Amino acid sequence: MIETTPGMLILTAIIPMVAAFLVMISGKRPNVREAWSVVGAVLTFASVVNLAPRVLSGEVLRYTYAQLLPGISVTLKLDGLGLIFAGTSSFLWILAAFYCIGYMRGLNEHAQTRFYVCYAAAVGGAMGAAFAGNLFTLYLFYEIVSIVTYPLVMHHQDEEGYEGGKKYIIYLFFTSKAFLLSGMVLVYLTAGTLDFADGVLTGLFPSETGKILVIVSYLLFLFGFAKSGIMPFHNWLPSAMVAPTPVSALLHAVVVVKVGVFSTARVMLSVYGVNLLNASGLGLFTAYFVSFTIICASVIALTKTNLKARLAYSTVSQLSYILLGVALLTPSGVTGGLVHITNHAFSKITLFFCAGVIFVVSGKKDIREMGGLGYRMPWTMGAFALASLSMIGVPPVCGFVSKWYLAVGTLEIHNWILLTVLLVSSLLNAGYFLPVVIKAFYGKPLPEDEGKTGSLEKTPMARFMVVPLAITALCSLLFGLYPNYFFKIISVLDTGFFTGLTQATAGL
Repeated sequence: MIETTPGMLILTAIIPMVAAFLVMISGKRPNVREAWSVVGAVLTFASVVNLAPRVLSGEVLRYTYAQLLPGISVTLKLDGLGLIFAGTSSFLWILAAFYCIGYMRGLNEHAQTRFYVCYAAAVGGAMGAAFAGNLFTLYLFYEIVSIVTYPLVMHHQDEEGYEGGKKYIIYLFFTSKAFLLSGMVLVYLTAGTLDFADGVLTGLFPSETGKILVIVSYLLFLFGFAKSGIMPFHNWLPSAMVAPTPVSALLHAVVVVKVGVFSTARVMLSVYGVNLLNASGLGLFTAYFVSFTIICASVIALTKTNLKARLAYSTVSQLSYILLGVALLTPSGVTGGLVHITNHAFSKITLFFCAGVIFVVSGKKDIREMGGLGYRMPWTMGAFALASLSMIGVPPVCGFVSKWYLAVGTLEIHNWILLTVLLVSSLLNAGYFLPVVIKAFYGKPLPEDEGKTGSLEKTPMARFMVVPLAITALCSLLFGLYPNYFFKIISVLDTGFFTGLTQATAGL
Protein backbone atom coordinates (compact mmCIF):
# COMPACT_ATOMS: atom_id res chain seq x y z
CA MET A 1 0.00 0.00 0.00
CA ILE A 2 1.47 3.35 -1.07
CA GLU A 3 0.36 6.59 0.57
CA THR A 4 0.49 9.04 -2.31
CA THR A 5 0.12 12.78 -2.68
CA PRO A 6 -3.51 13.93 -2.46
CA GLY A 7 -3.60 15.62 -5.86
CA MET A 8 -2.89 12.46 -7.83
CA LEU A 9 -6.14 10.73 -6.94
CA ILE A 10 -8.47 13.64 -6.21
CA LEU A 11 -7.65 15.31 -9.53
CA THR A 12 -8.94 12.36 -11.53
CA ALA A 13 -12.09 12.15 -9.43
CA ILE A 14 -13.00 15.86 -9.66
CA ILE A 15 -12.24 16.57 -13.33
CA PRO A 16 -15.74 15.41 -14.39
CA MET A 17 -17.28 17.59 -11.66
CA VAL A 18 -15.31 20.61 -12.85
CA ALA A 19 -16.42 19.82 -16.41
CA ALA A 20 -20.05 19.72 -15.21
CA PHE A 21 -19.65 23.19 -13.66
CA LEU A 22 -18.08 24.61 -16.83
CA VAL A 23 -20.87 23.09 -18.91
CA MET A 24 -23.44 24.72 -16.64
CA ILE A 25 -22.00 28.22 -16.94
CA SER A 26 -21.66 27.82 -20.73
CA GLY A 27 -25.28 26.84 -21.25
CA LYS A 28 -26.11 29.71 -23.61
CA ARG A 29 -23.21 28.82 -25.92
CA PRO A 30 -23.89 25.28 -27.19
CA ASN A 31 -20.55 24.82 -28.96
CA VAL A 32 -18.58 25.83 -25.86
CA ARG A 33 -20.83 23.75 -23.62
CA GLU A 34 -20.28 20.61 -25.63
CA ALA A 35 -16.56 21.33 -25.98
CA TRP A 36 -16.22 21.33 -22.18
CA SER A 37 -17.85 17.92 -22.09
CA VAL A 38 -15.35 16.52 -24.59
CA VAL A 39 -12.37 18.19 -22.88
CA GLY A 40 -13.46 16.87 -19.49
CA ALA A 41 -13.74 13.35 -20.87
CA VAL A 42 -10.31 13.46 -22.50
CA LEU A 43 -8.61 14.87 -19.40
CA THR A 44 -10.27 12.29 -17.14
CA PHE A 45 -9.08 9.42 -19.30
CA ALA A 46 -5.60 10.94 -19.60
CA SER A 47 -5.40 11.21 -15.82
CA VAL A 48 -6.33 7.53 -15.41
CA VAL A 49 -3.76 6.54 -18.02
CA ASN A 50 -1.15 8.57 -16.12
CA LEU A 51 -1.82 6.52 -12.97
CA ALA A 52 -2.01 3.16 -14.74
CA PRO A 53 1.75 2.36 -14.94
CA ARG A 54 2.11 2.65 -11.17
CA VAL A 55 -0.84 0.33 -10.57
CA LEU A 56 0.44 -2.15 -13.15
CA SER A 57 3.81 -2.18 -11.38
CA GLY A 58 2.05 -3.50 -8.28
CA GLU A 59 1.47 -0.27 -6.33
CA VAL A 60 -1.84 0.46 -4.62
CA LEU A 61 -2.27 4.23 -4.44
CA ARG A 62 -4.12 5.49 -1.38
CA TYR A 63 -4.81 8.78 0.39
CA THR A 64 -7.10 9.68 3.29
CA TYR A 65 -8.68 13.12 2.96
CA ALA A 66 -10.80 13.22 6.12
CA GLN A 67 -10.91 11.03 9.22
CA LEU A 68 -14.43 11.23 10.61
CA LEU A 69 -14.29 8.50 13.26
CA PRO A 70 -11.85 5.69 14.02
CA GLY A 71 -12.22 3.34 11.05
CA ILE A 72 -14.50 5.72 9.12
CA SER A 73 -12.88 8.12 6.67
CA VAL A 74 -13.09 9.61 3.21
CA THR A 75 -10.33 7.69 1.47
CA LEU A 76 -9.44 7.25 -2.17
CA LYS A 77 -7.55 4.19 -3.35
CA LEU A 78 -6.61 2.86 -6.78
CA ASP A 79 -5.77 -0.77 -7.45
CA GLY A 80 -6.28 -3.16 -10.35
CA LEU A 81 -10.04 -3.53 -9.88
CA GLY A 82 -10.55 0.24 -9.68
CA LEU A 83 -8.31 0.77 -12.71
CA ILE A 84 -10.50 -1.52 -14.86
CA PHE A 85 -13.65 0.40 -13.98
CA ALA A 86 -12.11 3.88 -14.10
CA GLY A 87 -10.35 3.28 -17.41
CA THR A 88 -13.44 1.84 -19.06
CA SER A 89 -15.76 4.61 -17.84
CA SER A 90 -13.46 7.49 -18.72
CA PHE A 91 -12.63 6.22 -22.22
CA LEU A 92 -16.24 5.55 -23.13
CA TRP A 93 -17.19 9.02 -21.90
CA ILE A 94 -15.06 10.47 -24.70
CA LEU A 95 -17.02 8.60 -27.36
CA ALA A 96 -20.34 9.22 -25.62
CA ALA A 97 -19.60 12.97 -25.53
CA PHE A 98 -19.43 13.11 -29.32
CA TYR A 99 -22.40 10.79 -29.71
CA CYS A 100 -24.52 13.01 -27.46
CA ILE A 101 -23.90 16.00 -29.72
CA GLY A 102 -25.37 14.20 -32.72
CA TYR A 103 -28.28 12.71 -30.78
CA MET A 104 -29.35 15.76 -28.78
CA ARG A 105 -29.02 18.17 -31.70
CA GLY A 106 -30.47 15.69 -34.18
CA LEU A 107 -33.70 15.50 -32.16
CA ASN A 108 -33.51 19.13 -30.97
CA GLU A 109 -33.90 17.91 -27.40
CA HIS A 110 -34.82 20.37 -24.66
CA ALA A 111 -32.80 21.03 -21.47
CA GLN A 112 -29.53 20.08 -23.12
CA THR A 113 -27.42 21.99 -20.60
CA ARG A 114 -28.98 20.10 -17.70
CA PHE A 115 -28.42 16.89 -19.64
CA TYR A 116 -24.68 17.50 -20.14
CA VAL A 117 -24.19 18.69 -16.54
CA CYS A 118 -25.77 15.56 -15.09
CA TYR A 119 -23.97 13.34 -17.60
CA ALA A 120 -20.56 14.66 -16.52
CA ALA A 121 -21.46 14.53 -12.84
CA ALA A 122 -22.57 10.90 -13.19
CA VAL A 123 -19.17 9.97 -14.60
CA GLY A 124 -17.58 11.87 -11.72
CA GLY A 125 -19.56 9.77 -9.26
CA ALA A 126 -18.44 6.62 -11.04
CA MET A 127 -14.80 7.69 -10.87
CA GLY A 128 -15.16 8.33 -7.15
CA ALA A 129 -16.65 4.87 -6.65
CA ALA A 130 -13.80 3.33 -8.66
CA PHE A 131 -11.30 5.09 -6.38
CA ALA A 132 -13.14 4.42 -3.11
CA GLY A 133 -10.82 3.12 -0.40
CA ASN A 134 -13.52 2.02 2.04
CA LEU A 135 -17.23 1.31 2.34
CA PHE A 136 -18.08 4.80 3.55
CA THR A 137 -16.48 6.50 0.54
CA LEU A 138 -18.00 3.95 -1.82
CA TYR A 139 -21.44 4.62 -0.36
CA LEU A 140 -21.07 8.39 -0.78
CA PHE A 141 -20.22 8.18 -4.47
CA TYR A 142 -22.78 5.42 -5.06
CA GLU A 143 -25.48 7.80 -3.82
CA ILE A 144 -24.09 10.69 -5.86
CA VAL A 145 -24.55 8.60 -9.00
CA SER A 146 -28.18 7.90 -8.05
CA ILE A 147 -28.95 11.58 -7.44
CA VAL A 148 -27.37 13.07 -10.56
CA THR A 149 -28.79 10.43 -12.91
CA TYR A 150 -32.39 10.98 -11.78
CA PRO A 151 -32.80 14.12 -13.96
CA LEU A 152 -31.44 12.12 -16.89
CA VAL A 153 -34.04 9.38 -16.48
CA MET A 154 -36.96 11.83 -16.32
CA HIS A 155 -35.39 14.07 -18.97
CA HIS A 156 -38.47 14.26 -21.21
CA GLN A 157 -40.58 15.51 -18.30
CA ASP A 158 -43.73 13.77 -19.49
CA GLU A 159 -45.93 11.31 -17.63
CA GLU A 160 -43.84 8.33 -18.74
CA GLY A 161 -40.61 10.08 -17.82
CA TYR A 162 -41.79 11.03 -14.35
CA GLU A 163 -43.08 7.51 -13.72
CA GLY A 164 -39.77 5.96 -14.82
CA GLY A 165 -37.83 8.45 -12.72
CA LYS A 166 -39.97 7.80 -9.67
CA LYS A 167 -39.45 4.05 -9.91
CA TYR A 168 -35.72 4.63 -10.48
CA ILE A 169 -35.23 6.74 -7.40
CA ILE A 170 -37.51 4.66 -5.13
CA TYR A 171 -35.75 1.40 -5.97
CA LEU A 172 -32.24 2.75 -5.62
CA PHE A 173 -32.76 4.95 -2.57
CA PHE A 174 -34.87 2.39 -0.70
CA THR A 175 -32.32 -0.38 -1.13
CA SER A 176 -29.34 1.82 -0.30
CA LYS A 177 -30.94 3.22 2.87
CA ALA A 178 -32.63 0.05 4.10
CA PHE A 179 -29.91 -2.46 3.19
CA LEU A 180 -26.54 -0.80 2.52
CA LEU A 181 -26.51 1.36 5.63
CA SER A 182 -27.53 -1.59 7.77
CA GLY A 183 -24.80 -3.74 6.25
CA MET A 184 -22.20 -1.03 6.86
CA VAL A 185 -23.22 -0.76 10.51
CA LEU A 186 -22.86 -4.52 11.01
CA VAL A 187 -19.42 -4.52 9.38
CA TYR A 188 -18.24 -1.59 11.48
CA LEU A 189 -19.50 -3.08 14.74
CA THR A 190 -17.89 -6.42 13.92
CA ALA A 191 -14.60 -5.40 12.30
CA GLY A 192 -14.12 -1.96 13.84
CA THR A 193 -13.38 -0.40 10.44
CA LEU A 194 -14.91 0.22 7.04
CA ASP A 195 -11.56 0.26 5.21
CA PHE A 196 -11.18 -2.34 2.50
CA ALA A 197 -8.78 -5.19 3.22
CA ASP A 198 -5.40 -4.95 1.51
CA GLY A 199 -5.84 -8.44 0.04
CA VAL A 200 -8.74 -10.39 -1.40
CA LEU A 201 -8.28 -13.61 0.54
CA THR A 202 -8.85 -12.73 4.21
CA GLY A 203 -11.36 -9.88 4.21
CA LEU A 204 -12.23 -7.78 7.27
CA PHE A 205 -14.15 -10.10 9.58
CA PRO A 206 -12.42 -11.60 12.64
CA SER A 207 -12.17 -15.39 12.59
CA GLU A 208 -14.58 -15.72 15.53
CA THR A 209 -17.42 -13.87 13.73
CA GLY A 210 -20.67 -15.84 13.82
CA LYS A 211 -21.89 -17.37 10.57
CA ILE A 212 -25.38 -15.89 10.87
CA LEU A 213 -24.00 -12.36 11.14
CA VAL A 214 -21.80 -12.93 8.11
CA ILE A 215 -24.73 -14.23 6.06
CA VAL A 216 -27.14 -11.47 7.10
CA SER A 217 -24.67 -8.67 6.42
CA TYR A 218 -23.69 -10.21 3.08
CA LEU A 219 -27.31 -10.40 1.91
CA LEU A 220 -27.80 -6.76 2.90
CA PHE A 221 -24.97 -5.76 0.55
CA LEU A 222 -26.06 -8.12 -2.23
CA PHE A 223 -29.53 -6.57 -2.37
CA GLY A 224 -28.45 -3.10 -1.28
CA PHE A 225 -26.43 -2.53 -4.44
CA ALA A 226 -29.60 -2.60 -6.54
CA LYS A 227 -27.81 -0.95 -9.45
CA SER A 228 -26.40 -4.41 -10.24
CA GLY A 229 -29.86 -5.39 -11.49
CA ILE A 230 -30.26 -8.65 -9.59
CA MET A 231 -33.84 -9.88 -9.50
CA PRO A 232 -36.16 -9.00 -7.80
CA PHE A 233 -34.64 -5.49 -7.48
CA HIS A 234 -34.21 -5.04 -11.23
CA ASN A 235 -37.42 -3.42 -12.40
CA TRP A 236 -36.02 0.12 -12.20
CA LEU A 237 -33.68 -0.70 -15.06
CA PRO A 238 -36.21 -1.44 -17.87
CA SER A 239 -38.36 1.43 -16.60
CA ALA A 240 -35.42 3.82 -17.02
CA MET A 241 -35.58 3.21 -20.79
CA VAL A 242 -37.86 6.25 -21.08
CA ALA A 243 -34.66 8.33 -20.99
CA PRO A 244 -32.87 9.47 -24.17
CA THR A 245 -30.71 6.76 -25.73
CA PRO A 246 -27.36 8.32 -24.66
CA VAL A 247 -28.68 8.08 -21.09
CA SER A 248 -29.65 4.46 -21.65
CA ALA A 249 -26.11 3.82 -22.85
CA LEU A 250 -24.75 5.59 -19.76
CA LEU A 251 -27.08 3.62 -17.46
CA HIS A 252 -26.67 0.20 -19.04
CA ALA A 253 -23.09 0.13 -20.24
CA VAL A 254 -20.85 2.59 -18.46
CA VAL A 255 -21.80 4.16 -15.17
CA VAL A 256 -24.91 3.20 -13.22
CA VAL A 257 -25.12 -0.56 -13.55
CA LYS A 258 -21.34 -0.89 -13.57
CA VAL A 259 -21.20 1.01 -10.27
CA GLY A 260 -23.58 -1.65 -8.95
CA VAL A 261 -21.64 -4.72 -10.04
CA PHE A 262 -18.28 -3.07 -9.30
CA SER A 263 -19.41 -2.23 -5.76
CA THR A 264 -20.74 -5.75 -5.21
CA ALA A 265 -17.52 -7.30 -6.50
CA ARG A 266 -15.48 -4.93 -4.34
CA VAL A 267 -17.41 -5.92 -1.21
CA MET A 268 -17.14 -9.63 -2.03
CA LEU A 269 -13.38 -9.49 -2.50
CA SER A 270 -12.29 -6.68 -0.15
CA VAL A 271 -14.77 -6.96 2.74
CA TYR A 272 -15.62 -10.67 2.95
CA GLY A 273 -12.69 -12.19 1.10
CA VAL A 274 -12.34 -15.45 -0.78
CA ASN A 275 -11.68 -17.60 2.26
CA LEU A 276 -14.77 -16.49 4.17
CA LEU A 277 -17.04 -16.73 1.12
CA ASN A 278 -15.79 -20.25 0.51
CA ALA A 279 -16.13 -21.33 4.14
CA SER A 280 -19.64 -19.93 4.50
CA GLY A 281 -20.88 -21.21 1.14
CA LEU A 282 -21.90 -17.68 0.13
CA GLY A 283 -19.86 -17.79 -3.06
CA LEU A 284 -21.72 -20.77 -4.48
CA PHE A 285 -25.04 -19.40 -3.17
CA THR A 286 -24.44 -16.15 -5.05
CA ALA A 287 -23.54 -18.02 -8.23
CA TYR A 288 -26.80 -19.98 -8.14
CA PHE A 289 -28.84 -16.93 -7.17
CA VAL A 290 -27.62 -14.73 -10.02
CA SER A 291 -28.02 -17.65 -12.44
CA PHE A 292 -31.77 -17.22 -12.04
CA THR A 293 -31.43 -13.60 -13.16
CA ILE A 294 -29.26 -14.62 -16.13
CA ILE A 295 -31.84 -17.08 -17.48
CA CYS A 296 -35.05 -15.30 -16.51
CA ALA A 297 -34.01 -11.90 -17.91
CA SER A 298 -32.93 -13.54 -21.16
CA VAL A 299 -36.32 -15.23 -21.52
CA ILE A 300 -38.10 -11.91 -20.92
CA ALA A 301 -35.85 -10.25 -23.52
CA LEU A 302 -37.12 -12.75 -26.09
CA THR A 303 -40.66 -11.39 -25.63
CA LYS A 304 -39.80 -7.72 -26.22
CA THR A 305 -40.21 -6.15 -29.66
CA ASN A 306 -39.12 -2.65 -28.59
CA LEU A 307 -35.38 -2.60 -29.27
CA LYS A 308 -34.38 -0.65 -26.16
CA ALA A 309 -36.56 -2.84 -23.94
CA ARG A 310 -34.88 -5.94 -25.35
CA LEU A 311 -31.47 -4.41 -24.72
CA ALA A 312 -32.53 -3.46 -21.19
CA TYR A 313 -33.38 -7.03 -20.19
CA SER A 314 -30.21 -8.18 -21.92
CA THR A 315 -28.32 -5.87 -19.56
CA VAL A 316 -30.09 -7.34 -16.52
CA SER A 317 -28.90 -10.77 -17.65
CA GLN A 318 -25.37 -9.81 -18.66
CA LEU A 319 -24.60 -7.96 -15.41
CA SER A 320 -25.07 -11.18 -13.49
CA TYR A 321 -22.31 -12.79 -15.56
CA ILE A 322 -19.91 -10.48 -13.74
CA LEU A 323 -21.21 -11.46 -10.32
CA LEU A 324 -21.32 -15.13 -11.30
CA GLY A 325 -17.65 -15.03 -12.24
CA VAL A 326 -16.55 -13.38 -9.01
CA ALA A 327 -18.79 -15.73 -6.98
CA LEU A 328 -17.05 -18.76 -8.47
CA LEU A 329 -13.96 -17.71 -6.47
CA THR A 330 -11.64 -19.45 -8.93
CA PRO A 331 -8.82 -17.85 -10.94
CA SER A 332 -10.61 -18.25 -14.26
CA GLY A 333 -14.03 -17.35 -12.88
CA VAL A 334 -12.87 -14.11 -11.28
CA THR A 335 -10.90 -13.25 -14.41
CA GLY A 336 -13.94 -13.81 -16.64
CA GLY A 337 -16.21 -11.81 -14.37
CA LEU A 338 -13.92 -8.80 -14.03
CA VAL A 339 -12.95 -8.75 -17.71
CA HIS A 340 -16.66 -8.74 -18.54
CA ILE A 341 -16.94 -5.33 -16.86
CA THR A 342 -15.05 -3.89 -19.83
CA ASN A 343 -16.19 -6.33 -22.50
CA HIS A 344 -19.86 -5.84 -21.73
CA ALA A 345 -19.43 -2.07 -21.51
CA PHE A 346 -18.01 -1.71 -25.02
CA SER A 347 -20.41 -4.16 -26.63
CA LYS A 348 -23.54 -2.90 -24.88
CA ILE A 349 -22.80 0.78 -25.45
CA THR A 350 -22.40 -0.09 -29.14
CA LEU A 351 -25.86 -1.68 -29.17
CA PHE A 352 -27.48 1.32 -27.48
CA PHE A 353 -25.63 3.74 -29.74
CA CYS A 354 -27.02 1.81 -32.70
CA ALA A 355 -30.56 1.94 -31.29
CA GLY A 356 -30.20 5.69 -30.92
CA VAL A 357 -29.04 6.21 -34.50
CA ILE A 358 -31.90 4.08 -35.79
CA PHE A 359 -34.41 6.19 -33.89
CA VAL A 360 -32.90 9.55 -34.83
CA VAL A 361 -32.65 8.90 -38.59
CA SER A 362 -35.68 6.63 -39.10
CA GLY A 363 -37.91 7.14 -36.07
CA LYS A 364 -38.17 3.37 -35.54
CA LYS A 365 -38.15 1.66 -32.14
CA ASP A 366 -39.94 -1.60 -32.92
CA ILE A 367 -37.82 -4.46 -34.24
CA ARG A 368 -40.66 -5.58 -36.52
CA GLU A 369 -40.41 -2.29 -38.43
CA MET A 370 -36.68 -2.51 -39.16
CA GLY A 371 -36.79 -4.66 -42.28
CA GLY A 372 -34.23 -3.56 -44.89
CA LEU A 373 -32.53 -1.03 -42.61
CA GLY A 374 -29.24 -2.87 -42.90
CA TYR A 375 -28.74 -1.65 -46.48
CA ARG A 376 -29.60 1.95 -45.68
CA MET A 377 -27.55 1.94 -42.45
CA PRO A 378 -24.68 -0.49 -43.14
CA TRP A 379 -22.25 0.94 -40.57
CA THR A 380 -24.85 1.04 -37.83
CA MET A 381 -26.29 -2.40 -38.41
CA GLY A 382 -22.83 -3.87 -39.07
CA ALA A 383 -21.71 -2.58 -35.68
CA PHE A 384 -24.90 -3.92 -34.13
CA ALA A 385 -24.19 -7.36 -35.60
CA LEU A 386 -20.62 -7.36 -34.29
CA ALA A 387 -21.68 -6.29 -30.79
CA SER A 388 -24.45 -8.90 -30.85
CA LEU A 389 -21.89 -11.62 -31.55
CA SER A 390 -19.95 -10.37 -28.53
CA MET A 391 -23.03 -10.62 -26.32
CA ILE A 392 -23.66 -14.15 -27.58
CA GLY A 393 -20.02 -15.11 -27.01
CA VAL A 394 -18.86 -15.85 -30.55
CA PRO A 395 -15.10 -15.68 -31.21
CA PRO A 396 -13.11 -13.58 -31.84
CA VAL A 397 -15.22 -10.79 -30.31
CA CYS A 398 -14.50 -9.88 -26.68
CA GLY A 399 -17.63 -11.47 -25.21
CA PHE A 400 -16.19 -14.85 -26.11
CA VAL A 401 -13.17 -14.21 -23.85
CA SER A 402 -15.43 -13.48 -20.88
CA LYS A 403 -17.62 -16.52 -21.40
CA TRP A 404 -14.65 -18.80 -22.03
CA TYR A 405 -13.10 -17.91 -18.68
CA LEU A 406 -16.46 -18.13 -16.93
CA ALA A 407 -16.99 -21.61 -18.38
CA VAL A 408 -13.50 -22.70 -17.33
CA GLY A 409 -14.24 -21.29 -13.88
CA THR A 410 -17.27 -23.58 -13.53
CA LEU A 411 -15.11 -26.53 -14.56
CA GLU A 412 -12.52 -25.61 -11.93
CA ILE A 413 -15.14 -26.32 -9.26
CA HIS A 414 -16.67 -29.19 -11.29
CA ASN A 415 -20.09 -27.52 -11.38
CA TRP A 416 -22.02 -28.70 -14.42
CA ILE A 417 -25.18 -26.84 -13.41
CA LEU A 418 -23.51 -23.44 -13.69
CA LEU A 419 -21.82 -24.48 -16.93
CA THR A 420 -25.25 -25.39 -18.30
CA VAL A 421 -26.55 -21.96 -17.25
CA LEU A 422 -23.82 -20.30 -19.31
CA LEU A 423 -24.49 -22.44 -22.37
CA VAL A 424 -28.28 -22.02 -22.22
CA SER A 425 -27.98 -18.28 -21.70
CA SER A 426 -25.75 -17.98 -24.76
CA LEU A 427 -28.40 -19.75 -26.82
CA LEU A 428 -31.01 -17.36 -25.46
CA ASN A 429 -28.70 -14.43 -26.32
CA ALA A 430 -28.62 -15.69 -29.90
CA GLY A 431 -32.39 -16.02 -29.81
CA TYR A 432 -33.02 -12.34 -29.08
CA PHE A 433 -30.08 -10.71 -30.89
CA LEU A 434 -29.82 -12.54 -34.21
CA PRO A 435 -33.44 -11.88 -35.26
CA VAL A 436 -32.71 -8.14 -35.13
CA VAL A 437 -29.74 -8.53 -37.48
CA ILE A 438 -31.59 -10.92 -39.78
CA LYS A 439 -34.60 -8.59 -39.93
CA ALA A 440 -32.40 -5.61 -40.81
CA PHE A 441 -30.56 -7.33 -43.67
CA TYR A 442 -33.07 -9.87 -44.93
CA GLY A 443 -36.44 -8.63 -43.71
CA LYS A 444 -39.01 -6.99 -45.96
CA PRO A 445 -39.28 -3.20 -45.55
CA LEU A 446 -42.55 -1.61 -44.49
CA PRO A 447 -44.77 -0.57 -47.42
CA GLU A 448 -43.93 3.10 -46.87
CA ASP A 449 -40.20 2.28 -46.95
CA GLU A 450 -40.19 0.21 -50.13
CA GLY A 451 -38.18 1.75 -52.95
CA LYS A 452 -36.18 3.97 -50.61
CA THR A 453 -32.47 3.28 -51.13
CA GLY A 454 -30.61 6.37 -49.97
CA SER A 455 -28.20 6.16 -47.06
CA LEU A 456 -29.50 7.36 -43.70
CA GLU A 457 -26.03 7.83 -42.24
CA LYS A 458 -24.73 10.75 -44.30
CA THR A 459 -26.13 13.72 -42.39
CA PRO A 460 -23.66 15.61 -40.15
CA MET A 461 -25.53 14.69 -36.97
CA ALA A 462 -25.70 11.03 -38.00
CA ARG A 463 -21.94 11.00 -38.52
CA PHE A 464 -21.45 12.34 -34.98
CA MET A 465 -23.20 9.18 -33.81
CA VAL A 466 -21.96 6.61 -36.32
CA VAL A 467 -18.24 7.25 -35.79
CA PRO A 468 -18.33 6.59 -32.01
CA LEU A 469 -20.33 3.38 -32.42
CA ALA A 470 -17.94 2.17 -35.11
CA ILE A 471 -15.04 2.75 -32.71
CA THR A 472 -16.71 0.91 -29.82
CA ALA A 473 -17.56 -1.99 -32.13
CA LEU A 474 -13.95 -2.13 -33.33
CA CYS A 475 -12.75 -2.08 -29.71
CA SER A 476 -15.02 -5.04 -28.97
CA LEU A 477 -13.20 -6.96 -31.69
CA LEU A 478 -9.71 -5.82 -30.64
CA PHE A 479 -10.31 -6.71 -26.99
CA GLY A 480 -11.29 -10.18 -28.13
CA LEU A 481 -8.13 -10.55 -30.18
CA TYR A 482 -5.78 -8.92 -27.63
CA PRO A 483 -7.16 -9.41 -24.09
CA ASN A 484 -3.82 -9.72 -22.30
CA TYR A 485 -3.70 -6.11 -21.08
CA PHE A 486 -6.82 -6.64 -18.96
CA PHE A 487 -5.46 -9.91 -17.62
CA LYS A 488 -2.37 -8.01 -16.45
CA ILE A 489 -4.51 -5.47 -14.62
CA ILE A 490 -6.44 -8.23 -12.86
CA SER A 491 -3.23 -10.03 -11.91
CA VAL A 492 -2.08 -7.05 -9.79
CA LEU A 493 -5.24 -6.99 -7.68
CA ASP A 494 -3.32 -8.58 -4.83
CA THR A 495 0.05 -10.13 -4.21
CA GLY A 496 -0.39 -13.86 -4.62
CA PHE A 497 -3.95 -13.32 -5.88
CA PHE A 498 -4.17 -16.24 -8.27
CA THR A 499 -1.97 -18.45 -6.12
CA GLY A 500 -4.29 -17.90 -3.19
CA LEU A 501 -7.37 -18.51 -5.29
CA THR A 502 -5.92 -21.73 -6.65
CA GLN A 503 -5.16 -22.94 -3.13
CA ALA A 504 -8.63 -22.01 -1.93
CA THR A 505 -10.25 -23.73 -4.89
CA ALA A 506 -8.21 -26.88 -4.29
CA GLY A 507 -9.83 -27.16 -0.88
CA LEU A 508 -13.36 -27.27 -2.26
